[in-house]
Amino acid sequence: MYLCRKSPALNTGHENLRIQKWVVTVAVTLFIIKIVAFFLTRSVAILTDALESTVNVIAGFIGLYSLFVAAKPRDEDHPYGHGKAEFLSAAVEGTLILIAGLIIIYESITNFIHPHALQKLDYGILLVAITAVINFVVGAISIRKGKKNNSLALIASGKHLQSDTWSTLGIIAGLALIYFTGITMLDSVVAIIFAFIIMFTGYKILRSSVAGIMDEADKELLLKMVEVLNANRRENWIDLHNLRVIKYGGQLHVDCHLTVPWYFNVREAHDEIDELSGLIRREFGNTLELFVHSDGCMDFSCPICTKSDCPVRQKAFEKRIPWTLQNIISDKKHRL
Repeated sequence: MYLCRKSPALNTGHENLRIQKWVVTVAVTLFIIKIVAFFLTRSVAILTDALESTVNVIAGFIGLYSLFVAAKPRDEDHPYGHGKAEFLSAAVEGTLILIAGLIIIYESITNFIHPHALQKLDYGILLVAITAVINFVVGAISIRKGKKNNSLALIASGKHLQSDTWSTLGIIAGLALIYFTGITMLDSVVAIIFAFIIMFTGYKILRSSVAGIMDEADKELLLKMVEVLNANRRENWIDLHNLRVIKYGGQLHVDCHLTVPWYFNVREAHDEIDELSGLIRREFGNTLELFVHSDGCMDFSCPICTKSDCPVRQKAFEKRIPWTLQNIISDKKHRL
């Protein structure tokens, strides 16, 4: 018997879309502020910060479109929904971050070879400091909501904004050093250092998106799920095996086989699946679709069954088998 539990993914998708609209609005505003700061100071470090903000704007709009697509309900052509659009968005964003890093390195080397005088650094420092604070706050909100709703696009946007924050803070420190020492070559040195930092962030986002597109198993997620299931195991859950977890954008699809006492009726088996569904949702969020195949126990299940009041036990209990990542993803029922 298969039973399915669905989640309110559509409402979550609309929430993700609304947050991404704010991310885009902030990205555009901060880009304008940084361009103003560059024209005031003529600092290549501030220019590199503005170039990364250009990527923020482009990636923000791409993320917005991907979340719009991901929020669409499933249809005949996309029976699992449109969630993988988020992975494509994150892949593009990670690539753009890498490109921005290369551009920053190029501009820094050019400025190092052909230096020019800086001006009004105090105003420039103030303006980019304001953008750093705003970026960090909006990025933190985006990451928190992204993790809650399992949205890689929102997490990527938040990490992008926060990487922008750290690079901006580094640039501010460099500009302050230039302001007090007068050593203008530090402008290019600071820019190159933070170019490599943001390129590493871009690589991590790109790597996560490719893993999602290829349905790569999330071992960290699986290990946490195994830990939660072991800690909250009910005596009517005689066995759990053939566990599969697939991410479709912000939605988790969980498949498994749950062994319950063979004499349970449909309602009783249904109740156990409800308990399993509620446990996973409490720990991993509401954006979940759970498909459970319920099995009746067999004679070989008795030695591993902890049910104390079983009226039809054929063999004595011998040993409880802990669920591990290796045996819970196997398609074979557990036995001694």
